[in-house]
Amino acid sequence: MNTIIAPALQGKDPLDQEGIDRFMVEELDGTVTEWGRLKTKLGANSILAVSMAVCQAGAAASHLPLYDYIAHLAGYSTEEHSLPVPSFNIINGGAHSGNSLVVQEFMIMPVGAKSFREAMRIASEVYHTLKSLITKRYGSDSTNVGDEGGFAPNITNATGHNPVHPAMNSVDTALELICEAIDASGYHEKVRIGMDVAASEFYNAQHGKYDLMKKARKEGEPRPEEMVTSAELLRVYEDLVARFPIISIEDGFDQDDFEGWAAMQCSLGDKIDIVGDDLTVSNPLRIQNAIDQKCCNSLLLKVNQIGSVSEAIGAVKLCRERGHWTVMTSHRSGETEDCFISHLSVGLHTEKIKSGAPCRSERLCKYNELLRIEEELLREGKKVVLGSL
Repeated sequence: MNTIIAPALQGKDPLDQEGIDRFMVEELDGTVTEWGRLKTKLGANSILAVSMAVCQAGAAASHLPLYDYIAHLAGYSTEEHSLPVPSFNIINGGAHSGNSLVVQEFMIMPVGAKSFREAMRIASEVYHTLKSLITKRYGSDSTNVGDEGGFAPNITNATGHNPVHPAMNSVDTALELICEAIDASGYHEKVRIGMDVAASEFYNAQHGKYDLMKKARKEGEPRPEEMVTSAELLRVYEDLVARFPIISIEDGFDQDDFEGWAAMQCSLGDKIDIVGDDLTVSNPLRIQNAIDQKCCNSLLLKVNQIGSVSEAIGAVKLCRERGHWTVMTSHRSGETEDCFISHLSVGLHTEKIKSGAPCRSERLCKYNELLRIEEELLREGKKVVLGSL
């Protein structure tokens, strides 16, 4: 940033967001592959950091709040503001934990809240009720939090009985725990559940199947009979959606299992959000491929996957205009206390945002910034709605 990018940007107009982003990506970096410009030379982190700084400078020079300036860059209205429905990761599994849960994230989504403030209150109450339930059932050491603030109870002797596959008994147990916490908090009508399966983590490329026992197995190689096909995994999801209040499933299949994705979209696309993360990586070429093959109906937007503000805006517009998808703005593991994505979600009117549990400062800061944005808009008499799903 200091030796290559900064000298090259001196004298340029900070209001020219797209021009500066294109200059950094195409001229200063210049690397390109079949999946577009991958920023191999300078790195997406360097380019993105400068791109976000330029965006903030443009907002300051325009005397606009950052969220309104981002809306201006995207060509979206600033007359009516939409705040995203927050999605809170409250139980960790997969690569985020040491337990036997094959699903990576279990999230609560307060879709019945009337405001972001109410959504935060609901989520906080459910989160702490869940903590009490886990403490009672698994002991106080099971409420230590992970990187994103969720609990990772050692659900080994699962009480759940999944009717489709016994390897999912622990998943049933986690979902039952969450439903119990929702009911005990009094929010049965207002809270729904989302899952980030991260299926690429347990996809066995050698056999072309999904190893649902990968985390539960202590040692040894998987046996073919323990693994499931895409069609069998889809039946697992269909069963879970039928029995639990699930409205969002992210990365239900491997990132290159386009047939599995398309079958899920065909089966469940009119019932839930089918969210592409590893599938799309916020890349316009992969997004277009997913649109063409009817793989999903929602994008997980991570700005550092694509590497610049302009490209992130382009990815969202592509999803909306060609795919008619919803969008979930997302944090990353290893987060900082930067709140740019809070403004990005408001400026781009994304229906959802996920930033971890209502815990840990680098997660809470995004939610707190959204609370401040909502308060500011209401003080100014602006119309504010909570993003619909």
